Amino acid sequence: MRGRRALVAFTLPTVLVLTAACGGSNAQQANDPTTSPGSTSTSPGSTSRTSATPDPGSSATPVADPQHAVDPPGPRKGALGLADVLVYNGDSLSPSTVAAIRGLKGVQSVETLSLAQVPIENKVITVAAVDPSTYRNFTPAASAETQAVWDRVAGGELAIRPELKKKLPLDSHGYLRLGSEKDATAVHIGAFAPQVEGAIDAVVNESWIPTLHMQRDNALLVTTGQTAPESLRKPIEKLAGHDASVQMLDAVARYGLDPDVQQTAFVVGTIADAVGTFRYSVLGGGRIAPDPAWVAAHITTQSVPILGNVTCNKLIFPQLTAALNEVQSRGLADKIHPSEYAGCYYPRFIAGTTSLSNHSFGLALDLNVPGNQRGTVGEMDRTVVSIFKKWGFAWGGDWHYTDPMHFEMNALVNPR
Repeated sequence: MRGRRALVAFTLPTVLVLTAACGGSNAQQANDPTTSPGSTSTSPGSTSRTSATPDPGSSATPVADPQHAVDPPGPRKGALGLADVLVYNGDSLSPSTVAAIRGLKGVQSVETLSLAQVPIENKVITVAAVDPSTYRNFTPAASAETQAVWDRVAGGELAIRPELKKKLPLDSHGYLRLGSEKDATAVHIGAFAPQVEGAIDAVVNESWIPTLHMQRDNALLVTTGQTAPESLRKPIEKLAGHDASVQMLDAVARYGLDPDVQQTAFVVGTIADAVGTFRYSVLGGGRIAPDPAWVAAHITTQSVPILGNVTCNKLIFPQLTAALNEVQSRGLADKIHPSEYAGCYYPRFIAGTTSLSNHSFGLALDLNVPGNQRGTVGEMDRTVVSIFKKWGFAWGGDWHYTDPMHFEMNALVNPR
C-alpha cells in the first residue's frame, strides 16, 4: 500500500455540512461517516446548532440556488479510489484523448472535470466544477460517503477543504466571492469537506461552468490502483500533449506540488484577460519562473507618477497611472513613499505556501511597507486608498487578515 493510501486508511478527515442558504436543515457534522448525533457545529452567520448524522442513502437535495441546481446524486455507486495523477490543460481535453488515457494499461479509472484558479485576497485557490455523483469516488472516504456533501453541491452550493475555513473571507451569511473582482460571483458554502489532496481546494457542480467562465473538461483525474503512477507519466504526457501539465499527486501531497512538472494556472474572472493561461516552473526559496513567452506577452516596465519606473502587467498601467495622477493632483503625493515601494511583478508563492500571489501576475503592488505590515490597521492615507479603489484596485486593509501595504487590480477601468 503506497503512502497516500496508508495515510487515508488510518485518518478520516472532518466533514462539516452547513445549513443551506435557503434556510434548510440543521447543520450536520461527521468526523467520519458514522459520527453519532449530538455534536454541535457553527455555520457562517449562524448560531451553534445540534447536528445530525447524514443519511448515506438520502436523496433529498437542499436546493440553495435553483438556477445552479442539478439532479440529486443519489447514493454513492462504484469503487472508491484516490486520484493518483492530475492532467490539466488550458483548453478542453478531447473525448479521444480521455478515452486513450483511460485505455492505458495500469489505469483503473478516470474522471473529467473543469478546473480553474480563483484569486481571493491575494491567495489563489483551485476550484473544480464536477459531477457530484461520480467525482466523489476520487475523494477521501469521509467525504465520499457523506451524502449531504454531494446533495449540497448538487443543490448549487460550494464544498471546500476544511483547512481553508478560517483563511477565506466569508460574509455573515456564509457566502464566498470567487474572485477578487468587484463583481465576483458569490457562492454559498454548503460543506467543509476534504477534496482531492493537493489538487483541488473547492468544488461546485457543472452548472457553474458558464457563470464562472471556466473551461469545460480541461482536467482529468486518474487512479492507477496498484500501478505506480510515475510509470504512467510519460505515456499520459504523450497522449495529453505538450501543453498539458501531468502531475503526480503523491508528490503534491508531500511537497505541495509536483516539482518535476511545469505548473499551469488558468485564472478566471473579470481580470482573466490580464493573466490568461499562466505556466511556470518552481525554483527554490518560494520563487517561480513563469514561461518566458507569458512574460513577454504580459509584463513590461513603464514610468508612472510618484513611483517612477515600475514593472507590472501591461493591463494595469492605464488605471495605475490614473490613480497616481489623481493622488498627485489632489496634493497627496507625499503620502506615498517611493523608497518604501516593494514591487509589483514578483513571481513567487505566498510565504510558507505553494499558493500563487497576485504579484506573480504583475497585478498587485505594495506601498509604504514599513508602516503597513500584515495584521495591522496600517498607516496608509485613507483618501489615497479611496482613490485607488475608484480606479479599480482592492485594498488589503479591508481583508479579514489585513495587508494594508497591498493594492491589487480587481476591475478593468479605462481612464477617459
